[in-house]
Parts: sequence; C-alpha cells; structure tokens
Amino acid sequence: MFLSAVFRKRGTERLEAFSDGIFAFAVTLLVLNLYDPTARGSTNLLSGLLGEWPAFFAFIISFINILIMWINHHNMFNYIKRISREFMLLNGLLLLFVVLTPFTTLLVSEHLLDSQANTAALVYAGTFFIIAVVWNFLWHNATHFHNLISEDVPDACVKQIAREYIIVPIFYGIAFFVALFSAVASLIIIVCVSIYFGITVTGGEQI
Repeated sequence: MFLSAVFRKRGTERLEAFSDGIFAFAVTLLVLNLYDPTARGSTNLLSGLLGEWPAFFAFIISFINILIMWINHHNMFNYIKRISREFMLLNGLLLLFVVLTPFTTLLVSEHLLDSQANTAALVYAGTFFIIAVVWNFLWHNATHFHNLISEDVPDACVKQIAREYIIVPIFYGIAFFVALFSAVASLIIIVCVSIYFGITVTGGEQI
C-alpha cells in the first residue's frame, strides 16, 4: 500500500519523454513507405511519382493524424500531474497502436487501387478507432475522482474535454463501417476527423 501511494505521487516527465519518443519514431517510420518509383521498372520519374499518389496520400493522412495525436497527448499533460500503474499500461496500449500506424499506412498505399482496398481501409480505420477508444479510457482513468489531474482543474473543463474526445471513436467507427463499401470514402472521413481536431481541439488550451 505504501509503495502504491508513493508510485501515484510520481511526476509525468519520464512518461511524457517516452511517449514523445514513440510518436517521433512512428512518424519517422512513415517515410520508409516511400521509395523511388523507377525502382519498380518505371522509365519516367515524373509519371512514376504521379502513379504513387496512394502512397503519398496515405503518408500525409497518417502524418497529420499522428501529429495531432501527439499535440493532444502533450496538451493532456497540462492537466495530468501524476501517474498510476493503470495509466501507464493504458498509455502503453495507446502507443502500441500508434507504432502500428506505419504498417496500416503501408497496407493502404499498396492496396488502395486494387481489389484489397476495402480490407486495407478496414484495418486502417480500425486501428484509429482502437486508438480513439483507448484514448477515452486514458482520460477517464486520469480524471476519475480527479485522482491524477491537478486539483485546480474544474469539473466543467474535465467534462468538456471528455465530450470532445468521445466524438472521435464515433467518426472512426463510421469510417470503419464505410470501408466495407468504399476505401476512398473511409479515408476521406478520416481526413475530416483530422481537420476537425486540427482546427478545433488543438487550437487552444482546452485540451
């Protein structure tokens, strides 16, 4: 009991540093999906680059999503001042699927124009859906009884942030369902979610 109490009083610096490293690693891995198109037999670099638009499209979507997740993760710790074992495990689970994003991005870039496009989009949207769900559990764990957040954070602020977070898995769930019928439409929904968070949630000090 004593060790548990001491553990809960630890600061967040090491967890934030570790998480920042994972986000940076995931973003770096994205670029490994890009390559010289002439290596696959194209005789014209320009036409080869234009033909690789699915790879660039998937790269941009994933980069924006990971960037916005990192910004929101950083902003979350404006409120969170302590950590617990449960919080660390949930944060680790979140980072697991963040690191998986380069792989799902590769699936989209490789299969967006073939018969496996819907399956690739399902995996891609499904990964973001899981991230969003874990994110909501992470925030709930931190704010349950105000146990990990700063004492001066008002309840109204906590509830407002929770309402903003709950929107995300809903739309990723829609993107997952739409992927059954149209991979491109599913990706467009994911782009819209990114734009929403890029313009609203990450624009101020609320989150």
